[in-house]
Amino acid sequence: MSNSLMKEFVVAGVRTGKVRPLGPRQVPSGIRKSPSPGSVAVGVEGMAGDEQGDPRNHGGRDKAVHAYPMAHYADWAADLPALADQFAPGAFGENLVVDGVVEADLCLGDRWRLGTALLEVTQSRQPCWRLNLRFGLPDMARRVQDTGRCGWYFRVLEPGEIGAGQTAQRIARPHPEWNLTRVGQLLYRERLDRDALAAFAALPGLPERWRVMAERRLACGRTEDWTPRLETPA
Repeated sequence: MSNSLMKEFVVAGVRTGKVRPLGPRQVPSGIRKSPSPGSVAVGVEGMAGDEQGDPRNHGGRDKAVHAYPMAHYADWAADLPALADQFAPGAFGENLVVDGVVEADLCLGDRWRLGTALLEVTQSRQPCWRLNLRFGLPDMARRVQDTGRCGWYFRVLEPGEIGAGQTAQRIARPHPEWNLTRVGQLLYRERLDRDALAAFAALPGLPERWRVMAERRLACGRTEDWTPRLETPA
């Protein structure tokens, strides 16, 4: 994998949100994010003023900041024209609306200086059924997974402040062979590639849940059940 993938991107928007009821069953969710003017403090647990409805699976140090590429909104609008007006900044619960990069341009472990904070790419987003409720489509989470338009998470290595209009500069790339497109291939398509799984599990800094997932696939020769994550509970 080339080490010349994108070395900067622009933050088109910073967004945070409080937990609010979502869908007909009023599920607690922080997926609705609003623009945050000025600079926003970001710490190891995430953006100031931001909340998650399911702290067990959302947020935390390995998923402190969620980023989503602006380029994907137009693709979603083309795929689902009846919902085109929904595909705008904040549609996917992102904290950072980023311009100039997509998943293929970032690698696990990339470190980015943004504002006064230092961020590290930890994992692609694994979409969950709250997206089904967000868009009123029973298979939206699976569509996000299948297209690879998932966005990604940052770990906060150095707290600071981030604001819209700032440019992020990449300062380190320890794993150029592991861009997020390749990660998606391993997670969802070439799921039992033993050599790739072993290399993936051994990556320094990989979130513990992902390391355990890879080791379980190696041990049992099966993919984990995605139903609880992708399908809206009855």
